[in-house]
Amino acid sequence: MADTQHLKDLVTQVRRDIVRQVHAVSSGHPGGSLGCTEFLVTLYNEVMDHDPSFNMDGVNEDLFFLSNGHISPVFYSVLARSGYFPVEELSTFRKLNTRLQGHPTTHEGLPGVRIASGSLGQGMSVAIGAAAVKKLNGDTKTVFTLHGDGELQEGQIWEAAMYAAANDVDNLISTIDVNGQQIDGSTDQVLALGDLRDKFEAFGWKVVTVTKGNDVDAVLAGIKEALTLTGKKQPICILLHTEMGNGIDFMMGSHAWHGIAPNDEQLAEALRQNPETLGDY
Repeated sequence: MADTQHLKDLVTQVRRDIVRQVHAVSSGHPGGSLGCTEFLVTLYNEVMDHDPSFNMDGVNEDLFFLSNGHISPVFYSVLARSGYFPVEELSTFRKLNTRLQGHPTTHEGLPGVRIASGSLGQGMSVAIGAAAVKKLNGDTKTVFTLHGDGELQEGQIWEAAMYAAANDVDNLISTIDVNGQQIDGSTDQVLALGDLRDKFEAFGWKVVTVTKGNDVDAVLAGIKEALTLTGKKQPICILLHTEMGNGIDFMMGSHAWHGIAPNDEQLAEALRQNPETLGDY
């Protein structure tokens, strides 16, 4: 197995970035951000072929579209620590005139952001367009997306899923953050999703399940497995089972931390549980 300690060190540092960003402005979405940290760290630092100098077209690069845009704290941290913009800019999160809006936007010109996301359900549709363009242009790179499981309650997701399968969009890998939580409670309480593997397979997708979605090695293995399925006339879905608030014990196991910031005492405890590894901004 490849040595992934550098990824694990980065995960810890990104967790610190997440809670510090939301604490500084007493707003933001730490729960889902923490749950997806291992995935985004692994994707950007071990999987994708991408250029931090950033060109919106992304020709001959792998592309990523964040559909559940409210988890911007983890997205911004990973982009910054992958070289897209200075890490120090994380200190401007959600402040006036910042490029780091609460939900990512394109008009601010932030490198790494290709769509405005926050209105849930739209990312897969955009990614399908980008994937189709790559195929038309003979570009062999892959398009990745990330979605919350609660987001699957949006009808547009299933329209897009149907279209992708019907049109052999086989250079698309869409990951679902299956944490079972959303802003108003558990997904089972709000609107049960049923068997997601059965649903995506019924829509014509190949499905990879990662049961340990907060384990870097398992995440890496799952993405690599998904990549072996590209180019076979079917889109690919990764069902990534995660824990909302992962890495900070008092945030885990509940929807409560979907969209609230820690106070001073809670921040100190969160940072204690995640010692500085690569330097705070």
